[in-house]
Amino acid sequence: GLTLHGPGRDDLSLTIGTHPAKGYASHGETWSLALAMQLAGWDLLSADAGSAAEQPILVLDDVFAELDTGRRQRLASRVTSAEQVFITAAVDSDLPEGLEGIRIDQSRLLQSNAS
Repeated sequence: GLTLHGPGRDDLSLTIGTHPAKGYASHGETWSLALAMQLAGWDLLSADAGSAAEQPILVLDDVFAELDTGRRQRLASRVTSAEQVFITAAVDSDLPEGLEGIRIDQSRLLQSNAS
């Protein structure tokens, strides 16, 4: 089929300063832009939720591995307002310090702080 109009035809232009992100952004900047867009969508869903029970669940699947230390810390502090967050990481050292939660390690459920 062919889409002549509607959201499938929208073109989104992302820039870093005056430069187009495509072809200019570093790997970390590209990840940051993608995360920012996902978090913006999550913010919209959260704003529409009436109660804590209706809040969307935020899932971050191994995203910290692709970010530098500063971006990891900023993302960790940003998601603390979420009612429920599921974060996966293949390597413990990818998780920012001070992140608290329940840790599952080799099928064992542990209460811990990631560090």
